[in-house]
Amino acid sequence: MSRGKFKNIELEQLDNPSKKLSEFETSEGIMLKSRYSIKDLDKVKHMGFGAGVEPFLRGPYSSMYTTKPWTIRQYAGFSTAEESNDFYQKNLKSGQKGLSVAFDLATHRGYDSDHERVSGDVGKAGVAIDTVEDMKILFNKIPLDKMSVSMTMNGAVLPIMAFYIVAAQEQGINLSELKGTIQNDILKEYMVRNTYIYPPTESMRIISDIFKFTSEKMPKFNSISISGYHMQEAGATNDIELAYTLCNGIEYVKNGIKSGLSIDEFAPRLSFFWGIGMNHFMEIAKLRAGRLLWSKLIKKFDPKLKKSSMLRTHCQTSGWSLTEQDPFNNITRTCIEASAAIFGGTQSLHTNSLDEAIALPTEFSSRIARNTQLHLQHETKITKTVDPWGGSYYLESLTNDLVDKAWTHIEEIESYGGMTKAIEKGIPKMRIEQSATKKQAKIDSKRDIIVGLNEFKVNYDENIQYLEINNKKVKDLQLKRLKEVKESRDDKKVQVSLENLTSGAVNNENLLALAVEAAKSRATIGEISTALEKVFTRYSAKINTFTGVYSKEIKDDSTFKEAIDLANEFSDLDGRRPRILIAKMGQDGHDRGAKVIATSYADLGFDVDIGPLFQTPQEAAKQAIENDVHILGISSLAGGHKTLVPEVIDELKKYKREDIMVIVGGVVPKQDYSFLKDKGVTAIFGPGTKISETAKTILSILMNK
Repeated sequence: MSRGKFKNIELEQLDNPSKKLSEFETSEGIMLKSRYSIKDLDKVKHMGFGAGVEPFLRGPYSSMYTTKPWTIRQYAGFSTAEESNDFYQKNLKSGQKGLSVAFDLATHRGYDSDHERVSGDVGKAGVAIDTVEDMKILFNKIPLDKMSVSMTMNGAVLPIMAFYIVAAQEQGINLSELKGTIQNDILKEYMVRNTYIYPPTESMRIISDIFKFTSEKMPKFNSISISGYHMQEAGATNDIELAYTLCNGIEYVKNGIKSGLSIDEFAPRLSFFWGIGMNHFMEIAKLRAGRLLWSKLIKKFDPKLKKSSMLRTHCQTSGWSLTEQDPFNNITRTCIEASAAIFGGTQSLHTNSLDEAIALPTEFSSRIARNTQLHLQHETKITKTVDPWGGSYYLESLTNDLVDKAWTHIEEIESYGGMTKAIEKGIPKMRIEQSATKKQAKIDSKRDIIVGLNEFKVNYDENIQYLEINNKKVKDLQLKRLKEVKESRDDKKVQVSLENLTSGAVNNENLLALAVEAAKSRATIGEISTALEKVFTRYSAKINTFTGVYSKEIKDDSTFKEAIDLANEFSDLDGRRPRILIAKMGQDGHDRGAKVIATSYADLGFDVDIGPLFQTPQEAAKQAIENDVHILGISSLAGGHKTLVPEVIDELKKYKREDIMVIVGGVVPKQDYSFLKDKGVTAIFGPGTKISETAKTILSILMNK
């Protein structure tokens, strides 16, 4: 085929080498060129290392997928243990190779299902687990000596690990045969996800005890999965996610060594967990850079085993990148993201479902997500070679640049004395929240294009069937089972086991071993958590805010200017700025949306109050009234809106403050809009709504325009 048929700008530039090629700066601050050549490899410091050879840049194992593909490990859990078990059984028959368990928010926060603070959370965003009996049902007919089990749990990690261990023992399985991973990554909870229970120091003590217990009794089990995924979901750029995750890992290593373990006793069982978004080549580079950097960082601890320096990882495609608008686009997004994880060399992978921007996945959407991996494994032939992008001028240069960017962040964290001290100063959380706000401004101003959301939009709604959990039905069943367990157990034995836990927290005994004994006696997750809370206390985060980031990125946008003008007009009419309280109710700690809205509304001319995490409806209503706000804005991401929102509206009515406008934003299926509006909600803003447009809508309603 002749060259002339492809005459374009690029060829013109080849004909005219003096013509300057365009460059593009990524969110990470890396300059991308439109053409790379072998000269770009001159700066690259990592060339020449093969897969399976330290620093493992091209993969932790020499053969990678050529002999065994990555594990398809779909993250799932909802409603009751029975329903989740049924879902697992179907997935395993359909090609899934490992289980990855999602727990509901009440479980994450160490509350029994009958606690007053979790009324809207039971069974909604994961499976409800109150006792060993629930765990036994969850794994019914699933042989735990043969099945690798990953559990996403951090705050209530002790009772959940204890329940899993006892469930396995009562299956007749020796602990040495158990294989899988417990997330157990508490540091990132203080940065982004917020499902903590105890303060950082006490939580690190728990992690040390789990390291000790598993290294002695569970040699095949990974005692921690150090997670960057939630940082990316909260708004971190790839360099920040990479650096902070590795800094967390080093903090855990220091903690393990401080507790008396040698590096080779626990480092081989550390694993990592990355988020994979739509910046395709950057995500591939991130996984490669992560392995190189981890090998470099771990050297100072003088490991003797090769596996101690080897970064092994699980990946999950992005949930944040999925859109409610034109949702079948999400299938394409997930496939692109999954291929990046595979080209980067992940050891296991979860692919998100097309409907997860708005609800839990249905069986229909879950099958498409799982089959995406089966297509990639069996039809594309990308498993036939190791690190297929290795040697690419562009990718090797990008990997090198990302290593340098991440190293700058790592040095900053080390300058504060490590991640724990940096967290105490609020540095990582602030950096991530600023990054999230910049990203939202770029989307709102169309500097970043999201297909079907801010460009290439359709003028109709897809008729998607969403999975809805009957919160009342699940809660009633959990309360019934809790009652049965409490009536059948030996209360004296339970009390002794709980007292031993409390005294063990004081006397530096191994808390996982003591939690196992409490679980055997049928102590509940709430009782075990409370026994430790007596000594450790329950942690409450400080709320820090910033302004100016959103306005700086979007200042030239016409809608932004119109919203500011309306805010000024309202101020002239009312004698004060429009005032809004941003509230997070229930146990949902995902506060990216709430924080972005808060800082953006402040830049738009609102007086903004932010409620503390985990408020009850009564507490949120009281704060709105005391602060005399015009608007109560409720951020909902975990499916509790149909329970919590009506309760807060009823509470406002009790105080005769129906004049306070209630709005809802976040993950709310459109099928729930009429229900919420019938209950008194004035406006609902789904995922992806332009922030300045929401402000204009609210102000117009307030001024009866």
